[in-house]
Amino acid sequence: MRTFRLPVVVAAIAIALTFSAADAANVKKGKKVFKKCKACHTLNAGGKNKVGPNLNGVIGRKAAMVKGFKYSTAMKGSGITWDDASLDQYLTKPKKMVPKTKMAFAGLKKKSQRDNLIAYLKEATK
Repeated sequence: MRTFRLPVVVAAIAIALTFSAADAANVKKGKKVFKKCKACHTLNAGGKNKVGPNLNGVIGRKAAMVKGFKYSTAMKGSGITWDDASLDQYLTKPKKMVPKTKMAFAGLKKKSQRDNLIAYLKEATK
């Protein structure tokens, strides 16, 4: 019977890691978090800019590149390319990462909310 314990332990660890990864980036939960963003941002390809720029294609895009949106001088000079890490940092506290940004949103304190929102942005703007 001892020979069966190792495979069972390995399988249990693999299952636990799978659930942890799924919890860390839940697209459905991210869609709920995005409700906080909808007043200022759109996601549709070719969608309008609102108080904030359209976020379609934000992943991999350099900051301040959406046509027709008037960015702050701070954002234009930030040199940011939006990826998981930069979005996570910005969404934590936008004005800390880019002082004098126009974004009035205070940020998302919970890492899980930021992870879920980033997962949703990736999925919704494919």
